[in-house]
Amino acid sequence: MLTVPHVTNYLTEHLGDDAYGTLPGYRARGGYEAARKAITQMEPQQVIETVKDSGLQGRGGAGFLAGLKWSFMPAETDKPKYLVCNADESEPGSFKDRILMERAPHKILEGILIAAWATGAEKTFIYVRGEYAAPADILERAIAEAYDAGLLGANVLGSRFRHNVVLHRGAGAYICGEETGLLESLEGKKGQPRKKPPFPAQYGAFGMPTTVNNVETFCHVPHIVERGADWFRGIGTDKSPGTTIFGVSGHVVRPGLYELPLGTSLADIVFEHAGGPPEGRSVKGVIPGGMSMPILPAAQLDVPMANEFLRERKTMLGTGGIIVMDDTTCMVRVACVITYFFRDESCGQCTQCREGTGWLNKLAMRIERGAGAAEDLDVLLDVCGKMEGQTICAFADAAAWPVQGLLRHFRADFQAHIAHAKCPFPESFEL
Repeated sequence: MLTVPHVTNYLTEHLGDDAYGTLPGYRARGGYEAARKAITQMEPQQVIETVKDSGLQGRGGAGFLAGLKWSFMPAETDKPKYLVCNADESEPGSFKDRILMERAPHKILEGILIAAWATGAEKTFIYVRGEYAAPADILERAIAEAYDAGLLGANVLGSRFRHNVVLHRGAGAYICGEETGLLESLEGKKGQPRKKPPFPAQYGAFGMPTTVNNVETFCHVPHIVERGADWFRGIGTDKSPGTTIFGVSGHVVRPGLYELPLGTSLADIVFEHAGGPPEGRSVKGVIPGGMSMPILPAAQLDVPMANEFLRERKTMLGTGGIIVMDDTTCMVRVACVITYFFRDESCGQCTQCREGTGWLNKLAMRIERGAGAAEDLDVLLDVCGKMEGQTICAFADAAAWPVQGLLRHFRADFQAHIAHAKCPFPESFEL
């Protein structure tokens, strides 16, 4: 059930103000007051309980409860504890974290400070996608400003609390968005996911207890500390509170970022906020949460954008990257693009993923070339079944789900390709 939101753009309301990206501009808007409140007026466990009570779900794709994740950090340990900010936004269709890094770097740092106080972390590593050169530069300037102002380093905000932040630039591997693959890369190793357990809270960065959250997750934290858990729960749905930033791209009149309560109808986002497809076109399908999430056909866009509803349609919210495709789109070519990406980005550690992604791409390309056979569709699904849930991380699942979704809703496109031995959609994008 949706509640009536009373604040729907608390993350993005000041992003149009160029000064907001600077320390003076951020503090003029009340910046770092939530961190001051947490560090000087609240015990660490009280902060964790506030975030747990808020129901904040991680906004990186998995949707795990952030406060619960923080609580896994050991309270007593002789090892240093670390935070990692996952800024490796590599999911095709996702671009919200980039805007937050460019426009609100101090909001990220304030969320990190609060999380560090709550978990007892002494250092944070911000792992930035290698292609995000400009956002990384902006973050580095913000970190330097924070050190100069006594917001980082020793005696944070005049307290006895000490915290340091280090920015690390990645090298362009999609798999490093997976938290343990990120940790391996951070340590200077090949970016390959780790077997779990142990989980990062027990054995994370450099073998130390570590909590990993993504950029947008940290940005929600100051607002929750400032206004309280009940305020946050007053936005969104019962099971998925708060807002999120939806990135809409593809065949729409107004592509861009839209901060809206979780539970907002996908149809409202596509047609009311993003303006729908160009005149004379209709929507054929929509990927609701970044390329790894299964597609939905036009007839199912009435779904509320929250995981508890999307799972009923056999898809998920993911990163909130909404990709809209109009009626000119060939779904076989969509499959070719998606399978090529996952084939290229597999780390190769697991046989099911390394070989499966290659076979999915070969089969999709064979159908696209006009050389496909009817049994290829069953083979595609068989390969997906041998990948899903069979590997160290969820990469193989992410590669299989889009293919399953395309065949679930657009099997006729594949059958037409096979029957005519060519693409039957002359206006579609070209490979």
